[in-house]
Parts: sequence; C-alpha cells; structure tokens
Amino acid sequence: MIEKPPRPLIVRLRNFVGDTVLALPALRLLQQHGYRLELVGKGWARALLESEGWPVHVRPGPWRERVAQLRALRQRLAAEDPGFERRSNTLLLPYAFSAALDARLAGLRAEGHATEARSWLMRRGLPRRAGRHSLVEYWELACDFLGVQAEPPTAIEMRVSPQQREQADALLASRGLTRGRFVLICPFANGSVEFLDRSWPAFPEFVQRLQASGRAIVIVPGPAEVEGARRLYPQACSLEGVPLGVYAALLQAAGAVVANDTGPAHLAAGVGARLLSLWGPIDASRWAPWGPSVTLLRRGAGEWGGEWGGEWGGEWVGVDQALAAVDQALP
Repeated sequence: MIEKPPRPLIVRLRNFVGDTVLALPALRLLQQHGYRLELVGKGWARALLESEGWPVHVRPGPWRERVAQLRALRQRLAAEDPGFERRSNTLLLPYAFSAALDARLAGLRAEGHATEARSWLMRRGLPRRAGRHSLVEYWELACDFLGVQAEPPTAIEMRVSPQQREQADALLASRGLTRGRFVLICPFANGSVEFLDRSWPAFPEFVQRLQASGRAIVIVPGPAEVEGARRLYPQACSLEGVPLGVYAALLQAAGAVVANDTGPAHLAAGVGARLLSLWGPIDASRWAPWGPSVTLLRRGAGEWGGEWGGEWGGEWVGVDQALAAVDQALP
C-alpha cells in the first residue's frame, strides 16, 4: 500500500506564549491524523516550537500584509497538493473576528470557534463549549475539526532540543549555578483577568526571605522586564536576552519554579518543571498551568495543591506557605 503524503494545513496560532504551549497537544493531534502543519504566528513561536519541527510563518502587523502572506501561502500549498482548495485548509485558534476575516480575504477555507459573529466568514464554525480549561478548548477544537473523539493528555511533554539544553547549561555554568540546585522565579504578569490582578503582591518579600535562607535564585526577564528585575529583585541572578527555547531549557533545569499566572508558568509546566504556581482570585479551572508537575498555591475556596482545577474566589497564599512549598520541592 502506498502511503498518502501528509496534507498541508495552515494553523493560525494565538498571540500569547501560554496559549501556544496549551495548544501543543491539539497541534500534535492534527499531525497524527495526517496533516502537515504550516503555522502562522508571532516571531517568538519559531524558537518556542523549534523542537517540534513545524515551520512558523511570522505574521506581519498591517492587515494588507497579513492577507498577502496568507494568499501567497495558499497558492504555494495549492500547487503542492491538488486537493488543498477543495477541503477545509485552515484552522484558527484565535477567537477574534479579524483572524477569520484575514483568512476569508486570502481565499482560505477556514474553520474555527463560532465566536465574534464570524461563522459566515468560515467554511464551518465549531462550538466553543463553556467551562473548559483552555488546553481542553484547543483539544476539542482539533477533535471537532478532525471529526474524532479523544481524551486530552495529562501532560504536555513539550520538547527541548539538545542545542537549547546545551545553551542553558552553558549559561548556568557561567554564573556558577548547578542544574537542579536553584529556584527560578517568574514574578511578572502583564495585565489583568476579569479586572483582577495576576501578580502576587508578596513576591519581593518572598525573594528576600528566599535569599536569606541560602537559596540560589534565577530570573529571566523579558525585554520590557529587565529594569524591573534589577530594581525589584537584585538578589536574583538575572539572565537577560535569553531566547524563548533556551528559557524553556532553563525552566526544565531548575530545582523549582515559582511563577505568577504568566506565559513562562505554562512553559515551565509544558517542559515538566517542578512548578509552584501562585494564584489569587482568578479562575484557575480555566487558566492554570497543565500537568502533573504543577502545584497550585492559593488560599480560600479550599486549599490548593497537586493539580489544576477548583473554584473561583480564592486568596493569595502567604509568604510562609510559599517558602514551605519551596522547601518541600527542593530539599
């Protein structure tokens, strides 16, 4: 029997690191069902997904350029695969109206969630079910596109390349740090959710006391976070200008990661790092990092720990409890 070559499929990624990590199981499911993925997203997605081997086409800003990019990609893939234009050939992970409009203007036959009154722009609008964790939303979207039923994986198992691991180890060695013997902190979280702050207010005090206990502390600030990292966390060894894939390797090398509700927390969970995820009043059942290596730290609505899930309306954990969790994770 002659095996059919994989069918090309354009997948529009979301614009956030955390969502891209949470979409990984869905992307792999599409690949397992015979699709060759052509991803369209932010520039950082190339480094993030380097080990998966999927091409990432960096999405331009102006809408005319976005449409031109998709149109050119459509023409190339149609030349490679005669059936490309006769089937659904694009899957939209973003919920936005503009994502569907770009695909329609480029002549693509797209599918995606039936949100933002955009179903008329797509070949098919798929249901977005209430009460789902974001990873499950992306997983079910892929299942609906494929016409299959399957349970999502319990772990994301994001890959880190040998080159990324080597670069991370070299960075650590240059600062006298040993794999598995430091705490990596992710104290920044831009914006809010449902008008609620995503940043643990006790993070500066926690880091001061963590240093006093003799722990080695590492921080990997983004370009907009460098000044804040130097000012608020002078106790931490700051590794600046680190590519996203190498950041993933650093998270994997940490003895423990302590993080707000932020993209690097999802990245840490994705690579199986020992993650202590700090949550206050935001709904963890939808947004918490996914995987067996995650411990949620939150007070109220029941004590948290061990796995994602739970209720709305908790409170921030205290510094003592967070330090005790670090001691348990990293004796």
